[in-house]
Amino acid sequence: QVELAEYGGGLVQAGDSLRLSCAFTGRTFSSYVMGWFRQAPGKERELVAFITAGSSTYEEDSVKGRFTLSRDNARNTVYLQMNSLKPEDTAIYYCAARDIRLPTYDYWGQGTQVTVSS
Repeated sequence: QVELAEYGGGLVQAGDSLRLSCAFTGRTFSSYVMGWFRQAPGKERELVAFITAGSSTYEEDSVKGRFTLSRDNARNTVYLQMNSLKPEDTAIYYCAARDIRLPTYDYWGQGTQVTVSS
């Protein structure tokens, strides 16, 4: 059973940076695509970025150039470096894992709050 735990959320000002971490346990980390999602108040959860087992990345347009995703397979950890944060980035951020053979994210962390003040 995969377990995910996010770290690194907090309250920052616009223009600041934060790095979120997600620790993965329970299965072979390198067999999973890792994603970051976020859910703002009153909005649906949306994909922010994902990283494949081979470390190819995708970032959603609104964060491209500001957010960078990376993974450390030796530490079973994925990171989301968030720079130039904006108030509209305020949300609960969730880490998720998807088996490379399957189409859906089946494992989710508990979420970490990111609040960006203007």
